[in-house]
Amino acid sequence: MSARNLTLLTVLGVTLALNAGPALAQDFQICFATADRVAEGEKVEAEDKRAGHEACQRALAQTSSIMQKYHLQEADFDIVGRPAPPKASN
Repeated sequence: MSARNLTLLTVLGVTLALNAGPALAQDFQICFATADRVAEGEKVEAEDKRAGHEACQRALAQTSSIMQKYHLQEADFDIVGRPAPPKASN
């Protein structure tokens, strides 16, 4: 591997590592804050709900912890509502 390729790979790795941490924490915070507002009955604008839902989805994609995924999904359900149960076919 040439020095140029190694340098580019290193810069890319450092950039990804530095950008992943704060975005994850911010996404968690936005997701849970929006869910709390909705759960408390506060009037939340559609734009804020959309931003909260997107933050939940980004946080879900960035974490590998099953417990964190569970809590994020519950918060997302508070924001957008629960999916309808599947209808039984007879």
